[in-house]
Amino acid sequence: MPNLNWRLFWLETLAKLIAIAVITTIFVYLTDNDALFNVVLNKPKLWFFILFIYSIFSVYPQELIYRTFFFKRYLKLINNKAVLIFVNAIVFSLAHLFFKNALILGLTFLGGVLFAITYNKTKSTVLVSIEHAVYGCWLFTVGMGDMLGFPA
Repeated sequence: MPNLNWRLFWLETLAKLIAIAVITTIFVYLTDNDALFNVVLNKPKLWFFILFIYSIFSVYPQELIYRTFFFKRYLKLINNKAVLIFVNAIVFSLAHLFFKNALILGLTFLGGVLFAITYNKTKSTVLVSIEHAVYGCWLFTVGMGDMLGFPA
């Protein structure tokens, strides 16, 4: 296991989260103002339950498959790191086709790029799972959970 720089990881994750928070808050405000922070304000127990279930039973298995397995399996086949990260993001995005939502495909592609870069840099399933959970939990918090398959 590589020597992990937790401080740097948290600083980078926080910086990205701030950017994601600003963009998504504006997006939800403009497109579905009633959903903005709706679950966390009106159903805090449900919100907490969703964050817990999502982080443990969705994020971690996804990272085992889409980062850990993918990188170990295809690193030798795809020698170019940029191409490997791009292909990984495409595969991750396509895994979300069942939502039948172009915005979800775009968000998961961008998330896939971020997660693949983190995994490539750290080789840590734990760190990339934390990052994935932080951003995903934010999306539920800000009011985008309904389109991600969780109740509002």
